[in-house]
Amino acid sequence: MVPAIKLNSGFDMPQVGFGLWKVDGSIASDVVYNAIKAGYRLFDGACDYGNEVECGQGVARAIKEGIVKREELFIVSKLWNTFHDGDRVEPIVRKQLADWGVEYFDMYQCHFPIALEYVDPSVRYPPGWHFDGKSEIRPSKATIQETWTAMESLVEKGLSKSIGVSNFQAQLLYDLLRYAKVRPATLQIEHHPYLVQQNLLNLAKAEGIAVTAYSSFGPASFREFNMEHAQKLQPLLEDPTIKAIGDKYNKDPAQVLLRWATQRGLAIIPKSSREATMKSNLNSLDFDLSEEDIKTISGFDRGIRFNQPTNYFSAENLWIFG
Repeated sequence: MVPAIKLNSGFDMPQVGFGLWKVDGSIASDVVYNAIKAGYRLFDGACDYGNEVECGQGVARAIKEGIVKREELFIVSKLWNTFHDGDRVEPIVRKQLADWGVEYFDMYQCHFPIALEYVDPSVRYPPGWHFDGKSEIRPSKATIQETWTAMESLVEKGLSKSIGVSNFQAQLLYDLLRYAKVRPATLQIEHHPYLVQQNLLNLAKAEGIAVTAYSSFGPASFREFNMEHAQKLQPLLEDPTIKAIGDKYNKDPAQVLLRWATQRGLAIIPKSSREATMKSNLNSLDFDLSEEDIKTISGFDRGIRFNQPTNYFSAENLWIFG
């Protein structure tokens, strides 16, 4: 059984879930189905991943075969930047629910703290970052307060049991908490030994917000994008220190990195299409690192962020993490 984190909304969230970013639509249905068979119950999706229909098909297959019930799953999705205007939130959530083939999300998050001009799904879906689908960044005037108020109504209408945020920094979180009627239950952030963000973690803990770590293996998820700093950095899964710590516990480097996060109270969402790796990641909670080893791994921190728009394309108007 995977331990659960009690959210401030009163619901339990599995501490180990399955991330759906970069899971190709051609295999997404089978990947989700096999992950459910392997024991995963939390699935972390998003409009921007472009695979919600296929992921929903995997869920439907598992439910039809009696492997799992809907109420045993914890399905996460996210609001994309082009749907931040208050009157756009509910319609796109209903579309995403239809894509998944479910009646409610367990968690719905604001994907990035940036509002872009609306792109109708009939024009392009997912819409991506650029208004014209090529290079134009066109901001919307929607405030985070407008967006959050619309998201709060999702809870009232039963479209999502909990709501949260992703890629938010401390100052914006403090601001949101001043007016939120429904407090964010989760904060999802890039988190790995090269980017620890301890002060942000301290804030979340003090405010009772659960933190989910994505990209737990650091540069491994970003080397394919030819990011210079991802290419130059020592891959964490190959780092001699991480490997040596794993040898002490008879664990592989991936399990060490995942346990470093979960032992410090974070939720994780690794992914793999390989059954053996699925099970290995899911079973990364059956040992404890020493305090010394935790400090050693945390000491890798260099404040290096990979998942920001300016690392993917020229974006002079998108300094989200400035």
